[in-house]
Amino acid sequence: MITTAPKCRSAVASLLALTVFPLLMVPGARADNPNRQVMIRDITSVEGVRDNMLVGYGLVAGLTQTGDSQQTYFTVQTLANAMQKMGVLISPSEVEVRNVAAVFVTASLPPFSRPGARLNVTVSSVGDARSLMGGVLLMTALHGPDGQVYAEAQGPLVIGGYSVGNSQNSKQMNSPTVGVVTNGGIVERDTSVDLRDFKTVSLLLHNPDFWTAREIALAVNGEFHKPVASALDSTRVDVNVAEAGAASVTDLIARVQSLTLTVHTPAKIIINERTGTIVLGGDVKLTPVSVIHGNLSIEVVTTYTPVAVTSSAPPGFGGQGPQQGGGREGEGHRGNEQNGQGDRGQGGQDQGGQSGQPEQLNQGGPGWGGGAYPGQTALVPQTSVNASDSLAQTMRLDEGANVEELVNGLHAIGTTARDVVAILQAIQAEGGLQAELEVQ
Repeated sequence: MITTAPKCRSAVASLLALTVFPLLMVPGARADNPNRQVMIRDITSVEGVRDNMLVGYGLVAGLTQTGDSQQTYFTVQTLANAMQKMGVLISPSEVEVRNVAAVFVTASLPPFSRPGARLNVTVSSVGDARSLMGGVLLMTALHGPDGQVYAEAQGPLVIGGYSVGNSQNSKQMNSPTVGVVTNGGIVERDTSVDLRDFKTVSLLLHNPDFWTAREIALAVNGEFHKPVASALDSTRVDVNVAEAGAASVTDLIARVQSLTLTVHTPAKIIINERTGTIVLGGDVKLTPVSVIHGNLSIEVVTTYTPVAVTSSAPPGFGGQGPQQGGGREGEGHRGNEQNGQGDRGQGGQDQGGQSGQPEQLNQGGPGWGGGAYPGQTALVPQTSVNASDSLAQTMRLDEGANVEELVNGLHAIGTTARDVVAILQAIQAEGGLQAELEVQ
């Protein structure tokens, strides 16, 4: 269990703790029962049965002056090439492309896709277009990693955001330069895999684990009542098709994937320092440890307060600007226009030089160059330093403490998400955290 040292906490500290710790997530499963029943299909995939990535380059037309600018030369060149294929010869230097945008088109080709199947494609702006709203994707070839064309895409875009206004005043929601063409892709090449050629069905684990691979092999052998499966390593389990005696490979895969088994979730803590998110999973063991936490905060603030000028400046304060005002004592010559030196001694009567500040604040007065006349206002800087050193908070984890008690204890002493990151790293370095700590 956890004991927390008594302290006097302010309402602000309590509010901060309640605000920060929604980011600290605890696994849904109880710490004392991390095991769960899952289907093999949810934790494995069949080798050779996978998606394939497709990509293409094309144009989106029909935009309302939100497309690429004239400086995006490759858009102009692409448009000229497209027009040339249609029998229209134009000069790229004479093309206005504000209604056209160059885009990359991406799609995922599912396994067993055959010609005529439809795909959803994603369209992303390449140039400096402000929005793709209302645009239509022109016919674009989608290539695979081998350079072959596997699909064609075309159609109107659906945008999940918008952007309105000009360069001075604008409002944007989500990303208006990325859109989707629903069922806009058509498969042109057969990429299906013939399962009849499979002699062995290889199951690949999503999360490598020797225990899970062994359990999969045992479950498959128990289903067919004979040793047809073997775990090769922590990521692969092979099932012999001939030994299984299934009616077809499809039937074999269906039977294997529908089996359930117990999965032991590894003790692991994932920390994202950029967002302050911390995820604790599995049976994280904690040994007795004490945590002392305190915060020191120093804040320096400079404010400018308007002060009314009631009299002229004391003698001897010459303005500092493009022209220096106020002569020095002993300089008997008359000041000229360039250097602004006076013909009198210290604090001469010549008008001070300009200081480069706003007009109402830099008009020189007698003896005060770059200052202000009586009745005007001047901005006076005031600097304040605030230091806050909170009392150190103490938390102790006794023997048998679990993740929930750790979270509640850190919450009780008022730690922030970044504090929790440092505390967890320190606990692991001390040896009190029996789990893998991954910082992203």
